[in-house]
Amino acid sequence: MRKHLVVLALVLVPGAAIAADQLPDWAYPVAPQGVTASMTEKVVKVPGSDKQYTEKQIEDGFAPPDWFPNEHAPMPPIVANGAKPGAIACARCHLPTGAGHPESSPMWGLPATYTVRQMQDYAADKHKGPRKGLMIRIAKQMSADEIKASADYFATTKATPGYTKVVEKAIVPKSEVGENNMRFVVHNGGNERIGERIIVLPQNEEQAKARNPKFGFVSYVPPGSIAQGKKLAAGVKGKTVACDVCHGAGLKGLGEVPSLAGRDPIFLVRQLWDFKDGRRTGVWATLHAPFNHQLTTKDMIALAAYAGSLQP
Repeated sequence: MRKHLVVLALVLVPGAAIAADQLPDWAYPVAPQGVTASMTEKVVKVPGSDKQYTEKQIEDGFAPPDWFPNEHAPMPPIVANGAKPGAIACARCHLPTGAGHPESSPMWGLPATYTVRQMQDYAADKHKGPRKGLMIRIAKQMSADEIKASADYFATTKATPGYTKVVEKAIVPKSEVGENNMRFVVHNGGNERIGERIIVLPQNEEQAKARNPKFGFVSYVPPGSIAQGKKLAAGVKGKTVACDVCHGAGLKGLGEVPSLAGRDPIFLVRQLWDFKDGRRTGVWATLHAPFNHQLTTKDMIALAAYAGSLQP
């Protein structure tokens, strides 16, 4: 593996940064101005849990809901409650299970050393671009011990079966970005062509808003994406290097290099875009540069669809 990494590093081709308004808005969803989550005292419950929270409590960045506390290891304080004033709880966006939401990232099972490195890169401003500001502020405030504690915790979490479903479909329900930058079906809005996009919708809108970790998302991708992604992942001369060289057999990870199998496709597309336009500049990011500059949006969608469709 070391030989392959050296070769990739030697052929690094720097790329010019792409303006934020040129990035695909479907991959970087942002709620329209003024659209916010409900913050009432209405009590919310979810199936199978004896917990209850108000809508306001669900949106509390320093005490997010933990619907099933007996189903995971004890969360470190930084994961469960964050550190005021600026480091909101990791579980707020990534959930206690590490499953995450489309607007964040799936943290389950990531090697602790990888997560520590990413947090260090955030703190050193090596991650830039849309929606990175919050993570940069959090990383700069967290102590080394807090970073390690959160990384060690998420390394113990596992993928939730059925949480991420990848479905090829040419026609999808018409949707729009709403609260917490999540996409929801426009009720009575009909359907639309998917085009060259990935459309991620909650399997259950009410449960997604409640941040129930047992209800995930459906990632709709264009027909043929998974098969094309499989070809690209195997290595295409002049375009890609076999993904399993670094990410391991079945894309389940190798050493510090993270697994890709079963992860949210829209998250994977964002990473490919960030590598391509130089918004991620950490040590491992440079290894993507030689081939990421050759990838089209369609290629990125295909690779992400294939990886997301694999068993984690």
